[in-house]
Amino acid sequence: MLLILGAFALLPLVLPWLVGRIGARAFYVAAVLPLVGLGHAVAATPAVLAGDPPFESYDWISPLGIELSMRMDTLEWLMTLIVTGVGALVMIYCRWYFRGKSENLGQFSAVLLAFAGAMYGLVLTDDLVVLVMFWEITSILSYLLIGYYNQRAASRRAALQALLVTTLGGLVMLIGVVLLVVDAGTSSISTILAESPTGPVVDAALVLLLVGALSKSAIFPFHFWLPGAMAAPTPVSAYLHAAAMVKAGIYLIALLAPVFAVAPTWRPIVISLGVFTMLLAGFQALRETDLKRILAFGTVSQLGLLTVVLGFGTRDTALAGLALLLSHALFKSALFLVVGVIDRQLSTRDIAELSGVGRQAPVMATFSFIAVASMIGIIPTIGFVAKEGALTALLDEALAGSPWGIVAFAGVVLGSVLTAAYGFRFLWGAFWTKKDASRQAVPTTEWPDPPIGFLAAPVVLAALTVVAGFLAPQLDVAFAGYADQAPAGAAEHPAHLALWHGFEPALWFSLGTIAAGAVVFWLTARAGWSKRMLPFTAADVYNSVLRGIARLSVVTTSFTQRGSLPVYVGTIFVVFVAAEGTALIASPAWRAELDLFQTPTQLVVAPIMIVAGLVAVRARKRYTGVVLVSATGLGMVMLFATSGAPDLALTQILVETVTLVAFALVLRRIPARLGEHNASVWPVARAVLGAAVGATMAAVALVATSARSTKPISERFPELAYELGHGKNVVNVALVDLRGWDTMGELSVLILAATGVASLVFVTHRADTWSRVIAPLPASVARTRRPLVETAEGVKPRGSGGGRMAWLVGGQRVRPENRSIMLEVIVRILFHTIIVVSLYLLFAGHNLPGGGFAGGLVAGMALVMRYVAGGRYELGAAAPTDAGRLLGIGMSIAVACAIVPLFFGAAPLTSFFFEADLPLLGHVEFVTSTLFDIGVYLVVIGLVLDVLRSLGAEVDRQALEADEGHRPEVTVS
Repeated sequence: MLLILGAFALLPLVLPWLVGRIGARAFYVAAVLPLVGLGHAVAATPAVLAGDPPFESYDWISPLGIELSMRMDTLEWLMTLIVTGVGALVMIYCRWYFRGKSENLGQFSAVLLAFAGAMYGLVLTDDLVVLVMFWEITSILSYLLIGYYNQRAASRRAALQALLVTTLGGLVMLIGVVLLVVDAGTSSISTILAESPTGPVVDAALVLLLVGALSKSAIFPFHFWLPGAMAAPTPVSAYLHAAAMVKAGIYLIALLAPVFAVAPTWRPIVISLGVFTMLLAGFQALRETDLKRILAFGTVSQLGLLTVVLGFGTRDTALAGLALLLSHALFKSALFLVVGVIDRQLSTRDIAELSGVGRQAPVMATFSFIAVASMIGIIPTIGFVAKEGALTALLDEALAGSPWGIVAFAGVVLGSVLTAAYGFRFLWGAFWTKKDASRQAVPTTEWPDPPIGFLAAPVVLAALTVVAGFLAPQLDVAFAGYADQAPAGAAEHPAHLALWHGFEPALWFSLGTIAAGAVVFWLTARAGWSKRMLPFTAADVYNSVLRGIARLSVVTTSFTQRGSLPVYVGTIFVVFVAAEGTALIASPAWRAELDLFQTPTQLVVAPIMIVAGLVAVRARKRYTGVVLVSATGLGMVMLFATSGAPDLALTQILVETVTLVAFALVLRRIPARLGEHNASVWPVARAVLGAAVGATMAAVALVATSARSTKPISERFPELAYELGHGKNVVNVALVDLRGWDTMGELSVLILAATGVASLVFVTHRADTWSRVIAPLPASVARTRRPLVETAEGVKPRGSGGGRMAWLVGGQRVRPENRSIMLEVIVRILFHTIIVVSLYLLFAGHNLPGGGFAGGLVAGMALVMRYVAGGRYELGAAAPTDAGRLLGIGMSIAVACAIVPLFFGAAPLTSFFFEADLPLLGHVEFVTSTLFDIGVYLVVIGLVLDVLRSLGAEVDRQALEADEGHRPEVTVS
């Protein structure tokens, strides 16, 4: 099971490439993996029926007691058969549904198969925390699948709606999981069910768990998202919204009901909401004219029925509930696939536009009738067996005087009437010959016969409803292992699944609901009901809430975001002084240990830094102020260097240099003198606030450094760095190993900062590579240093005998008055050497001063040199890649270093050490935290490149376009 789950994680990565090679036929390959999962579940049937369920476990997050454990008991076995079996048929169906289409098909196939894997893991995991993880993965993947037609506003809205509703329910469910796990002392589902804990904490946890289950399975008040999700392709509707994802909530209810249905909060929630959903959605299905929406509201109604029957929590209802679960997966997915065939062949699903299709497509119509027969409970389908069993169990509870038994039985009977009514409406709308208002026959819809393979999946699913009906005795034996876990109900004798029980009361109730349903269908067809039942619907409430949130955010933003940077900074400083000052004053005692200086260098450097800071305040030119501020930073370099911190000194000087460059780039587009357009106001107040912030920060530093009562862990860092990180550079090992989580957070901040800068500056496209700044040039020209000439074929480099080589290719694009040959020569000579030095700092940083951050800054400085010497064209030639790609790859490597150890039973960010004696190389040592450092290296380079392209190259381009009024064309050198 774990091996199959791993394959579900890997194969989707290959599918986009495969779709690009063989098109929609790649779905045949995608169907293989669900078939393997189906075969494994079938092979495990004897063990499951014998009460010896297969169990696999892998220790994952040991400190939290979380395991990748998978258990296939009866309920899990049935859900696995549904997820893999229906999933394989849907994959085969997709090959025909998407024939001739290629847009985003690779991504769609990968996401659909990944979703099947997530559902496979969800129904088999034996860890409650891991179940929540798979739960949220299915929400995210369903969002991508529902929004497949992302150019349509309706698809985007439906995808977002489904994501918000199911994710909100999942977050509430997570709280319940935490409460239940803490109270039970374990996250093992089988252990929790075996111990069956009780108490107020458990009751509260169950309510929260039910919120997640009801939202996932579209039970009122969360029912509105499922009909909206019909904007997805039909295979998605058949799989996610009939057989798989919406069953996740039903699965959780079925998992907990045998043990927790006796809890005081369980049945009032499950029965009342299930019955109301069944009736509300069934009523609405009779008002729809779109075949897919009829099935969508029918699905919501059937989910309400499943919630009532499986959630009631007695042995007989549990037995009937599993039969209902199986029958619904078969008939509803078959009907959705039939609608997909109709839609694909006729480009319509409106019942007003369909007439006489049944006579032209007898095979499809016949098996659709079989599927609907199972839905409304007609012998010999599995739907009949399940419906009779549910009515019998609930009738016994009602006759025994159970209040919730009475509510459940009455609700199921009324719901079955509506089910029969909209079942007849579906058949009439899809296949019947219609008549207009004058009772004349509507012209027959021309029906092009689909490929036989297109009908294979719905035909197989519909046929299985009949096969399962005849296999009712065998299913009774298979499902008994689950049903026997629930307490016995009011019946004198345990119920059994059978195709024929004789003329018992449940049979007459079942026949009565079918007859009443036919009457209701006839009345509603004659009445011509409108779709609107109430002044507002749940979807209207959802939209109103979103509009209210948007308006509140606008009001809040307009009140707090005034557009004044001094106001923002001043507010932050005032709050800082008030909060920290209050804490300092309230402190019972201050302890301070002060030294005048530690090294003589401080006596020289500190006054210079103070003077530079004071002069910077009085500076009237922006560039002067920037240089003076950098002088204070360079003073810190001296202090670090003389205090035994060469790593910090190296990093500080590089940061100061890059910051100075960034400031210089920004200063080109703003006035040279401070206050030229907007003079500073309230200078005295600013000075007082600045002094207060400085004094407060100094007091905090004094108190914080003297308040420690125990030895700091940092005293052990040298020892830990060598023993755990296998490195002698304490700073670097601490960054990538001992305190790797901090570094990962800092990387996230860097990426957000780079993205924010780029978003503020770029107008059209974020990339500013050579291919963009000189669009007509082929890629080969970007890598040549020959002068450019214009020919009949376009712009090309001059031939070998046509002149001298250019030192920098971008130098040809710089205006002569701004060009420096000396600078070009220096950059050409030093660039590669600096890159090599940056790589040396990267790999030497584990034992010597350096590391990924310092190495990345050095590489960034090399790019700065190329930009300064050759302009934005030279920068594009030096780094012909997107900065966002570097940021993403670097962050992905860092995240992988955190996640991969989990699969080996170690804590996140655990590093592994390898050493070997290799020929020629000698003794080689490697620590996996070096990979984390490489991620840091790439992120820093991406940050510098993003800053250069946004504040440098993009500003150059916008300024040039503003001067000339158009994008400059390539000129001949």
